[in-house]
Amino acid sequence: MTPSLLKCLQSVDTPTVCNAIEVAQGKRGFDAFTRGTMLCSAPDEPAMVGYARTARIAAVNAPTEPPEVIKERRMAYYRHMAQAPMPAVAVVEDMDFPDCIGAYWGEINTTVHKGFGLSGTLTNGVMRDLGDVPSGYPVVAGSIGPSHGFVHVKEIGTPVEIFGMVVEEGDLIHADRHGGVVLPKDVIETLEGAIEKLLSTEHLILEPARKADFDFDRFEKAWTQFENSRT
Repeated sequence: MTPSLLKCLQSVDTPTVCNAIEVAQGKRGFDAFTRGTMLCSAPDEPAMVGYARTARIAAVNAPTEPPEVIKERRMAYYRHMAQAPMPAVAVVEDMDFPDCIGAYWGEINTTVHKGFGLSGTLTNGVMRDLGDVPSGYPVVAGSIGPSHGFVHVKEIGTPVEIFGMVVEEGDLIHADRHGGVVLPKDVIETLEGAIEKLLSTEHLILEPARKADFDFDRFEKAWTQFENSRT
């Protein structure tokens, strides 16, 4: 990912990226995105963009492994996150889904992950301390709750599933208040151009539609130009 592509991705929302992937691939059918409604700690902040750093947690039941094993894995988790190639996104699956209770993403954990340099968190789990999550570190989560329960790390660096979207360690992620998407490797080189083309094409409809004299005739003309530009 070039600095130019990173800047471009940070400037657009996730629906735009999904549409641009279709432009780059020249077809519909791409489906590596989240399903259902997710919640965002900072809906007005820019999207998080980065390579996935994955893990799996659980919180409903107390861990059955020895405490020293849990502590060692917890430190291994933080080491894994701290050593992530940047830009990076923490993509963490709560294994208790859909009955998650462990608010792993509160003031302390988000501040620590931001301090490590990560761009944000994408999770099917729980967030809390919404007024104290640091700016510039959005969390896109499955729910909001008050307690961390028995939250503990179960796996590090393994494939995870977030709202129907499977994520492998190292996948390139784009996520915001709409949810998340995995960017296919085959479009990375052409994605910036696809985004520029998409925005230019959408302008053919949006500009006349926002004018006071917009009517069906103007729509029909604009739509024809819009369709022609996509072929």
